[in-house]
Amino acid sequence: MTAPHGTAQSEAALRARHGARARSAVDRAVAACRHARVVDSQAKLVPNSPESKAAHAVRLAGQSVDALAESVPDPAADARCARNAAATATVAAQVALSHDGGGELAEAAYRSALRASLAAAEAAGGRALGRDEELNSKAEDAEAAAIAAARAAGWI
Repeated sequence: MTAPHGTAQSEAALRARHGARARSAVDRAVAACRHARVVDSQAKLVPNSPESKAAHAVRLAGQSVDALAESVPDPAADARCARNAAATATVAAQVALSHDGGGELAEAAYRSALRASLAAAEAAGGRALGRDEELNSKAEDAEAAAIAAARAAGWI
């Protein structure tokens, strides 16, 4: 299989890339929730607060990432899992930002989480379907930046 920019990658290699990005985003979301004192028991099937929404999203994203290991590699589905995990990390970042009461580093961490989510969505969407080398690299770079920003904010 050839990526749009001529780079051949196996489905297993793509699974590893998307899976690593998804796991990183879930770990980032867990850390942001821990920082904001959001615990798993706050998760609600029908969330009624930002905290219960974040806890529920983290639970679902973690289950999805864990399920990757038991399925056949599918770059499109794997990229969607990474996209969903990045979106979860954005929800958790919003709660952590609120918990911190704003501040330059917290704002930067939230914006970085949002950029990572948008980059993951772009890599998963359109005609790319998780196979575009350039979009995958951009999503990986955005995830690395989100980790650094969350660390600077004290969330990790």
